[in-house]
Amino acid sequence: MKPLCRAALLLLLVCAAVCAQQSSCICEKNKRVINCRVVNGVCWCDSVGSRVSVNCETLTSKCLLMKAEMTSSKSGRREKPKDAFEDTDGLYDPECENTGVFKAKQCNGTTCWCVNTAGVRRTDKHDEDLKCNQLVRTTWIIIEMKHAERNSPLNTESLKKFFKDTITNRYMLDGRYITGVVYEKPYITIDLKQNSSDKSSGDVDIADVMNAYYNMKYIDNEALKFEKTVVYYVDEIAPEFSMKSLTPGLIAVIVVVIVAIVAAIVVLVFTRRRKGKYVKAEVIHFYLWCMCGEGVGQNAGTHKFAVG
Repeated sequence: MKPLCRAALLLLLVCAAVCAQQSSCICEKNKRVINCRVVNGVCWCDSVGSRVSVNCETLTSKCLLMKAEMTSSKSGRREKPKDAFEDTDGLYDPECENTGVFKAKQCNGTTCWCVNTAGVRRTDKHDEDLKCNQLVRTTWIIIEMKHAERNSPLNTESLKKFFKDTITNRYMLDGRYITGVVYEKPYITIDLKQNSSDKSSGDVDIADVMNAYYNMKYIDNEALKFEKTVVYYVDEIAPEFSMKSLTPGLIAVIVVVIVAIVAAIVVLVFTRRRKGKYVKAEVIHFYLWCMCGEGVGQNAGTHKFAVG
């Protein structure tokens, strides 16, 4: 009887292991997930940090990815790559809606600001009383990259094909939203444009593609090593920055330009005054020559005129 019970128990353990293996899955679109399981033939996982369930067949939103990035960094499980890109304000721990999009108002302690759909700050920083009426949509993202020094330039057509194929196939963005890939050695500029009127409910948002695009640094392609990446955002509504939010560097440039203009004006005035004195002296000399005769003209070099 005991051998039979042991065999039944062993069979149950094997079945449980097989079932567990079949119910687990791997999320191909997002590596910062936990508790993956198959639901109706689709792989679903919980995003790290937020515990929001994500469909692994679709692209995870930028807000959830940023949340997972911050959680991973705090736990020390993953070291940031040396070429990781950060916004001007740095990576922050965002607040996300249940749908995965950014909340319009983001805070760090008692300091708050408004963001666009890409999660980028578009206002000055204020206290907790700040009102962000809506999440403003980003309609145009300009990515400017500078590649490392090369003996020969990259092939323009191959470059365009590489980026378009990667963004459309890997990140599922409709090709019509990739409006330009321009190569001017050593700079590569990519334009992503998506108006709200053009975007259907099933289309991937360019803001989410932008976050996923950073992961292209993991592509093992020796021909593409980037030294610098700058990203510009254009929103449906203009940002609300005041002059006091200008960076010290920009203020320094403005001061230098103003000083240069003032210096140029001073030099111009001084030069004109000296020229005016010279002309006045010539007029006096001519007048004396007319009144006194040629003697003045012959001894002009020894005469001194008081010109005031």
